[in-house]
Amino acid sequence: MAIGEIIWTYFNGVWHQGDLPVMNAADHGMWLGTLVFDGARQFNGVVPDLAPHCARINDSAKAMGMDPTLTADEMVALTREGLTKFDADAPVYIRPMYWSKEGAKGIISPDPSSTQFSLCLEQIPMPAVDASQTLCRTEFIRPMITMAPVNAKAACLYPNNARMIRAAQARGYDNAIVADALGNVAESATANIFLVKDGIVRTPIPNGTFLNGITRQRVMKLLRAAGHTVEEATLSFDDFDAADEVFLTGNVSKITPIVKVEDREYPIGPITKEARTLYWEWAGA
Repeated sequence: MAIGEIIWTYFNGVWHQGDLPVMNAADHGMWLGTLVFDGARQFNGVVPDLAPHCARINDSAKAMGMDPTLTADEMVALTREGLTKFDADAPVYIRPMYWSKEGAKGIISPDPSSTQFSLCLEQIPMPAVDASQTLCRTEFIRPMITMAPVNAKAACLYPNNARMIRAAQARGYDNAIVADALGNVAESATANIFLVKDGIVRTPIPNGTFLNGITRQRVMKLLRAAGHTVEEATLSFDDFDAADEVFLTGNVSKITPIVKVEDREYPIGPITKEARTLYWEWAGA
């Protein structure tokens, strides 16, 4: 099944089959970037952590100066209604979106009362069970909250991520390991990052430069419940060079082993494998 071959879009109270046009040329979100989204996943008949994803998009909207138009519970119910239009075991990317239609005084700021909502359900395959990635460093960094709205899952942040990806792929890597403005490791260009050293799991502490991912939080809880020490800390590139294992967590792929960072190669180690097993068991897949 090709990406985007099956799409259902909810807009203005109606479900539409296909990739429905929902934004006008003069919408504030179109030309001034006031658009937020979130992403959840259905796979193997389960939809893990749907409610936290729906709650987070409302937080993102508020962070961008918009008033949400649905409660998280209403969004959950709407999503489950839309998912009945797909096969029960279909891999579906769940993408609620808000954007501002009008500007407020001075044009640049959004009018909070003009918020628009759309929910796009798109059939997108899960990565292969044995999928892994390679990472390299990049000149581009994650901004601080004083520089950009990094406390929101805002579409305007993603062009920065995209240039990280393009730079990495130009060097033959899949993704980038990215620093914050102080030179410490923040995450990858697309997902939160973990390392394992001497049996201890460590991940960058949220410091206002990246989102504390929902899958990140879930994996930390699962590993701790399984008896592992999981630490949030300020981590350097040297810490990752010295690691025994490295993996990513994110909604699109859930847990992704990293097999190489620059010239340093890593095995897909036991804790990375366990994290994946624990997540799938918890999700009920």
